[in-house]
Amino acid sequence: MTTTIADPPAKPQPKLKRNPDRPSWEEEPTALSRAVKGLALFVTVAVILFPLWAVVITSFSTQKSITSAGGLVLVPHGLTFEAYSSMFSGGTVTRALIIGLLITLIGTVISLVVSALAAYGLSRRGSFGHRTLLMIMIVTMFFSGGLIPTFLVVSNLFHGYDQYWSLVLPSAVSVFNILIMRAFYMSTASDLIDAAKIDGAGDFRILWSVVLPTSRSVTAVMALFYGVSYWNNWFNVLLYMPANSQKWPIQYVLYQYVTQSTQMPGVGTNITGDGVARAQVAPLSLQMGMLVLTLIPILLIYPLVQKHFAKGVLLGAIKG
Repeated sequence: MTTTIADPPAKPQPKLKRNPDRPSWEEEPTALSRAVKGLALFVTVAVILFPLWAVVITSFSTQKSITSAGGLVLVPHGLTFEAYSSMFSGGTVTRALIIGLLITLIGTVISLVVSALAAYGLSRRGSFGHRTLLMIMIVTMFFSGGLIPTFLVVSNLFHGYDQYWSLVLPSAVSVFNILIMRAFYMSTASDLIDAAKIDGAGDFRILWSVVLPTSRSVTAVMALFYGVSYWNNWFNVLLYMPANSQKWPIQYVLYQYVTQSTQMPGVGTNITGDGVARAQVAPLSLQMGMLVLTLIPILLIYPLVQKHFAKGVLLGAIKG
C-alpha cells in the first residue's frame, strides 16, 4: 500500500508594492489606467474620423439629402455618384489633378536630392566652410527677404511668372529638414565611412553606397514631408500663376471652388439632348468631393512610410 503525500497549498504571492525610486510610467498599468487610455484613444479616433465621415457621405449625397440634413450629411441616404461624374466630365479637375501629382513628384525628387547633398556636406566636419554655411542657413529659418522681394526675384529677374518651375524651386529647400538629415548622417558609423575611404571611394560614392542605404528611415520621412508640402501648396500658385490659368494644380482649384465659392462645373440644371432637364448637382456635394479627392493620395502614401516615421524623426533628433 502506497501513501500519496499531497502538496501543501500554494501561498498567495504578496502584492508588489510600488518602488518609490522608479518613475510611475515604468510601473505595471492598473485596470483603471488601461481603461482611461482606451477611452482617450477611442475619443481621439472618433474626433478624427467623424468629420471625415461627414465629408465623404456628403460628397455622395443628393441636394434633397443635404437640404433635409441642414448641411453635412451624417446618415447616408439617397447616395449618388453625380458629383464625381460632374467633376471629371469637365476636364478641369482631371487636368488639375495630373498637374498636382506631377509637381509633387518632381518637386519631392528635387528637394530630396538637394537636401541629401546639403545635409551630407554639412555633416562632414572637414568640409569647406561647413560651419559658416550652417549658420547662414539657420539664420534663414528666422529671417527672410519678404514676400514682395521674393515675388519680384522669381517673376521679374528669373521670369518665373506663369511657369511651372516657380511652383517648385522657390520652396525646394527646407532648412529644418536639412538639419534633421544632417543629424542623422552624423550618427552614421564612422568606421563604415573610413573603410570606404580606404577603398578609394569619393564623397559621392560614400553618400550613395554607404550613407543613403543606412538612412532609409529619414529619407522616407523627408519624402513624406516634402510630398505633403508640395501637394498642399496653393499659395505659390496664387502668386505666380495668372487668373483662369490652365496650369492650376488641384489644390488651387480646390481653393477657388471651396473657399472662394467659384462656380463649379456641374452646378445648375443640365439639359439633356432630348430637351429634358436633369436634376442639378448639389454644390456642397461637389465641394466635399473635391476634398475627398485631395485626401486620397495622402491616405494611400502615408501607410507605406508610417513605419519609418517615428524612427526617422527620433534618430534624426538624438544620437545613438
